[in-house]
Amino acid sequence: MFQVDAFTDRPFAGNPAAVLVLDGPAPVAAMQALAAENNLAETAFTWPEPGRPGVRRLRWFTPVDEAPFCGHATLATAHVLIAELGESGPLAFETAVGPIRVAATPAGYELDLPRFDMTAAALPEALAGIFPVPPVFVGRNFENLFVVLAEAGLVRDFVPDQTVIGCIHPEGLVITAPAEPGSGIDFVSRFFCPGWGIPEDPVTGSIHATLAPWWAERLGRTVLEAVQASPRGGRLACTVEPTRVRVAGPAVTVFDARLHPEIAARFRSSAPAG
Repeated sequence: MFQVDAFTDRPFAGNPAAVLVLDGPAPVAAMQALAAENNLAETAFTWPEPGRPGVRRLRWFTPVDEAPFCGHATLATAHVLIAELGESGPLAFETAVGPIRVAATPAGYELDLPRFDMTAAALPEALAGIFPVPPVFVGRNFENLFVVLAEAGLVRDFVPDQTVIGCIHPEGLVITAPAEPGSGIDFVSRFFCPGWGIPEDPVTGSIHATLAPWWAERLGRTVLEAVQASPRGGRLACTVEPTRVRVAGPAVTVFDARLHPEIAARFRSSAPAG
């Protein structure tokens, strides 16, 4: 098992994810138990897809449940397979949200993600009092609520009330705003999902499959630079296409570990799959 910091070129920044590379499918209970033990935002599990040479199954688990979509743990998985285990890219993953391809680039790794546009929505009553000024726009995609604020400082200085934000579970809360003029960044964001056991996600590739198209339409360009303004922070390069979004960034391995043989046996391909 490897632990990787994604969307950063230095350790102890970006978003950490654990990656376990398996020979075949593992029981859901075993994957969930290891994710809870790791207590990271996500633990990724990957194995060869039967009957499909060159394709891997990829699943992601938070400490409390399986996640439908996770960008940073996908980038971390690609880093492990290419940089640590010597596989050649591009990599093809089959996931709950469809196929995802990852290519190695001089600057790191580029995720080819499905595009998930947001639709306009009303601000939930539970969140009405947590913003110092009214939002510019509220929208949602298939898994999260998005709140657009007027300026980057409101995003950076936002103090989350985790109890209130938890009221919208299973949705997470994404807040975003245009970046400061002259910063070289197009937009900033933060992501909170306490209901999934993640008070604040440090850097989230998946939300940029929604954020990048929204900002691209308003800024009039399809190549964007984004910063997720969490305490650990991270920078993402985004390219918007009609049905896909490419999100790129580097990754670094922090450590690798060996599961105790008794625990490793729970993940063997002969074990019942979930």
